[in-house]
Amino acid sequence: MTALFITATGPEVGETPVVTSLIGHLRQLGHQVDAVKPIVTGYDPAQAAGSGPGTLLAALGLPFSPEQVDRIAPWRFRAALAPELAAMREGRSIDVDRVIAFCQNAIEQSRGVLLIEGVGSVMVPLNGHRTILDVMMALRLPLILVTGSYRGAISHALTALDSLFRRDLAVLATIVSESPGSPASLDEVVATIARFTDPVIGVPRANRRGGEPGTGAPFGRIFDPQARPQDRPRR
Repeated sequence: MTALFITATGPEVGETPVVTSLIGHLRQLGHQVDAVKPIVTGYDPAQAAGSGPGTLLAALGLPFSPEQVDRIAPWRFRAALAPELAAMREGRSIDVDRVIAFCQNAIEQSRGVLLIEGVGSVMVPLNGHRTILDVMMALRLPLILVTGSYRGAISHALTALDSLFRRDLAVLATIVSESPGSPASLDEVVATIARFTDPVIGVPRANRRGGEPGTGAPFGRIFDPQARPQDRPRR
């Protein structure tokens, strides 16, 4: 495995913290790891160090600099909106073929495991005709789907999985990143989604910061070659 694509059921579900934890886990296993997040919305240059790209650079142990941000996140927009809308606010547009080519080049240049973090949800529009799902379909990489434990997360996760499976994309695992104030417990959400697919991994909020001792422990099932193939959602 040389590259993974991490997608989500929506914004603010803990996708970036999950990626940073995966970076820590893979590094503990002895892998050389790099990460990119090609498209970023809600990006404030004045708070760049605390942004998604800044967080990834810190997890990778790389210095924060404008050059490094350009390297891992070349499409950045200020508005915290879907990428198509955020780009329109700035009089810009997103060339999806260029995004795909950027990812392919990053894969070719990587000397270890490359983690590619998506943006928004599985079918968030990038321009008037294509979504982030088109990028995933072009790359055909193994996927990890991140969802939350908020009300509605179960339906959102199963809908996203159905979209991915219908396109014959390989989902390695579904990760439930605990949402604050959820009426259902993390274990309840994990158990419900696990009746439809496997593996499903729950990540408590206290354990979502990459690099902490033991934070990568739940991810062992993803990289275990003896793990049984996952079941597709029942229809």
